[in-house]
Amino acid sequence: MNSIGLFGARIANKFSCVLVFSRKLCEHSCGSDKIDIGFNGIEEQITKEWKKSDFDATAYEKPGFYDHRSSTEGNFRVRRSFLENVKFDAGRILDILQHDGPGFDSKTSLSELGIRVSGALVREVLLRILINIDYAKKTRCAKLGYKFFVWCGQQENFRHTPNSYHLIMKIFADCEEFKAMWRLVDEMIENGFPTTARTFNILICTCGEAGLAKRVVERFIKSKTFNYRPFKHSYNAVLYALLIIKQYKLIEWVYQQMSDEGHHPDILTYNIILCAKYRLGKLDQFHRLLDEMGTNGFSPDIHTYNILLHVLGKGDKPLAALNLLNHMKEVGFDPSILHFTTLMDGLSRAGNLDACKYFFNEMIKRGCMPDVVSYTVMITSYIVAGELENAQALFNEMIHKGQLPNVFTYNSMIRGFCMAGRFEEACSMLKEMESRGCNPNFLVYNTLVSNLRNAGKLSEAHEVIRHMVDQGKYVHLLSKVKRYKRC
Repeated sequence: MNSIGLFGARIANKFSCVLVFSRKLCEHSCGSDKIDIGFNGIEEQITKEWKKSDFDATAYEKPGFYDHRSSTEGNFRVRRSFLENVKFDAGRILDILQHDGPGFDSKTSLSELGIRVSGALVREVLLRILINIDYAKKTRCAKLGYKFFVWCGQQENFRHTPNSYHLIMKIFADCEEFKAMWRLVDEMIENGFPTTARTFNILICTCGEAGLAKRVVERFIKSKTFNYRPFKHSYNAVLYALLIIKQYKLIEWVYQQMSDEGHHPDILTYNIILCAKYRLGKLDQFHRLLDEMGTNGFSPDIHTYNILLHVLGKGDKPLAALNLLNHMKEVGFDPSILHFTTLMDGLSRAGNLDACKYFFNEMIKRGCMPDVVSYTVMITSYIVAGELENAQALFNEMIHKGQLPNVFTYNSMIRGFCMAGRFEEACSMLKEMESRGCNPNFLVYNTLVSNLRNAGKLSEAHEVIRHMVDQGKYVHLLSKVKRYKRC
């Protein structure tokens, strides 16, 4: 083990356990071309904590009287009336914009409506344009959105916010008007608004087509107008944003730039880098990063431990994982249900059902009561192992204990019934989840339909598809894919 050096034997002892584990997990490689859905939860936990902070606060409207959360009936009626008026006025505005063309002065027509422009109205109109972009007429959609945006900015006693800038930028991005989008960024800065992580996200999502990813990152790293509150510096804000959009190679590059510029990482930086290294299959670099953390005076936090537990689980190292859980307890971190579930998920993916059962029971012994996620991980483990009866028993237990199954729980059960050739029960499970108010997603439908087809039950498969179409979910899913596929 590398010497920690500056912090002496006490810190070295504290880190020795974690460093030994990291070297053990480095013996197992993770193919960078394989998407590990189970690791998404770890990344979400890292980003979720920072979303609670004052992150990108300028991207939102300051609350007006219509946003005030009062329980009085009078204020509720006022708020509801205001929002209904906003929707009504937005419809009138969109009707006028639809008629825009040669010989029709839309700006004059908008002014003649006598509508008072508010942040809520601008947001409503731009969101409707964004959601209903006609890709066959995308240039016109961008033009109408911007015409409305400019008209609003010319109204007395109204000033655009970063949120409205971001909405029109997103419209330009979806309509592939990239030059216009960049001009809006410059206009934002000229008007005294700092660019934020939301600005960065919109721009970076367009870089697949434009090939500007590194240039976008460089601009934001060096920009004095980049609002990176509550982060230590703009590098962390960029790293955080890149983690959300899963740009792992760029995360490595930014980290190198950060080091070259002499900026010191903190625990958030290290957790993001560990996530990126895992995703890129570079587990051999874990121990170096953990050494570096110790040298710089940082101890692992709950997210660091979560990452290590998942990788140890997926590497089928239950004993090392148990030692790490005990080490956490020794240094003042009580392992939570999150840590146990993360570990079990990794072990499940490694096919170690016995270890999953052990840690499920160990979790309960330590006072962590299973939630829907941990139950789902165990149920999935039983399904993968072909133990459908045990999965059913646990499924019934979770309902009895007040934990309602979610869409992933139902998907695992449906897959289990299909694997066992019990298709009637699989179809009944679909009906049951709908009756409980749990809406099936595309994954559930795909699981059922593909298994029915593979079994030669084409009429049953077509019946499920007809049901999906009747529920309006097929169209909804297609439109959703169409809107977000570029990001």
